[in-house]
Amino acid sequence: MIFSFIKYTQPGWQFNILPKSDIEFSSCYFHPDYLPLRDNESIETDYSFDSLSAQYADIGYRAWNKGNLIRCDKKIIDQIAQLPKPTLKDEYTFLFKYWGKTWALFAFLRRITTLKNPVREIQAFINAAKVKRFNPFKNPLQRDDFHLFESRLLKAQPLVAVIIPTLNRYEYLKDVLNDLEKQDYKSFEVIVIDQSTPFNEAFYKPFNLRLKVIYQKERLLWTARNNAIKSTSAEYLLFFDDDSRVNHNWISEHIKSLDYFDADISAGVSLAKVGMRVPESYSYFRWADQFDSGNALVKRQIFKKVGLFDEQFNKQRMGDGEFGLRTYLNGYRCISNPHASRTHLKVSSGGLREMGSWDAYRPRKLFAPKPVPSVVFLYKKYFPKENYRSVMLLGVMLSNVHYRNKGNNKMLFLSIILTVFKSPLLIIQFLRARSIANQMLKNDNGIQLLEH
Repeated sequence: MIFSFIKYTQPGWQFNILPKSDIEFSSCYFHPDYLPLRDNESIETDYSFDSLSAQYADIGYRAWNKGNLIRCDKKIIDQIAQLPKPTLKDEYTFLFKYWGKTWALFAFLRRITTLKNPVREIQAFINAAKVKRFNPFKNPLQRDDFHLFESRLLKAQPLVAVIIPTLNRYEYLKDVLNDLEKQDYKSFEVIVIDQSTPFNEAFYKPFNLRLKVIYQKERLLWTARNNAIKSTSAEYLLFFDDDSRVNHNWISEHIKSLDYFDADISAGVSLAKVGMRVPESYSYFRWADQFDSGNALVKRQIFKKVGLFDEQFNKQRMGDGEFGLRTYLNGYRCISNPHASRTHLKVSSGGLREMGSWDAYRPRKLFAPKPVPSVVFLYKKYFPKENYRSVMLLGVMLSNVHYRNKGNNKMLFLSIILTVFKSPLLIIQFLRARSIANQMLKNDNGIQLLEH
């Protein structure tokens, strides 16, 4: 992303970093001379930005958020990099436009406290303050022909393996398997990696499914998913959670979307029963900026190229985020798919809740590492230092309010105040997390590739 100030508001966004290869990749970059918008949408130039680079970046950011599937390569990025960088006023304009006054002020305070020139900062801030906030998700692109699309892949009926790790959730797994029995797509098998205590083999007998149950004594989520992948020859792997509900056309909508968009991953949206409100962007197709291992269809060949899930994330958090980032950096196309949604119950027992906190920044124990060390490991491994530091600061700071309020701008200043008062404890927690993460980086000997 051309705007550097995004590190204050969205530092962990994967589109802030570029794939290392020269192949074409999904992108938010735009330049009218080299990269026309592929979905034939015209987006007006915002002349409140002074520089051409800022105007083009603004168009790209709006187009990306509206569902325009921009793709480019390093040659185009190099052409864009030759433009003069956005001005300081442009940077603040970007924040005012998409995040509003509270976050622009937050960025201003961070820069002042890090000894940036106060005169220049104040002048740029004031000049940008008149910009009205804009909703980038308003009037998204509509794929009106999607319902009429006759998918050759769907007609070919390739074998899909639905992979479900489970841990002490038979009550909810029953509904999951019942939903799978009702699927209109029939060429699939179900692989359950059961880590429950006690293991109930008889539970699975009544279901009319092509069902393979593997008992795994160790409670290791990412090992479970890897074992399931290695146990099947299916060319399409559909990852699912044991506390979810789906419609009868869930599998077929995943397959159809892969075919329609020529994508490699169909990332179905998750509609939580509890937690934050459903994002506006969940209602339409767009490039996915996260991988949800509870609802995603993946081509088998990807695991042969980029490797299986990283088992260093066992008993920790964001193993799916790491895998999704790895696929993006290797140029694979991941589409956010609203037609293959799931209702995520997020039940209060079983699963990750039996392995510790299920929230990366809200440990249950007072002096536990914060965030979960695997989160530090992820951002230190893949992101520039400035982004890594901003991710850590924002995550720790916003964890001082309930996770339901973490997107509420009104809670931001309360979070800052609480961070100041709790800073001695927070520093101890973070240092513990960083120490463990550094050890993980030392032990990072590569990720196993899928051989067959």
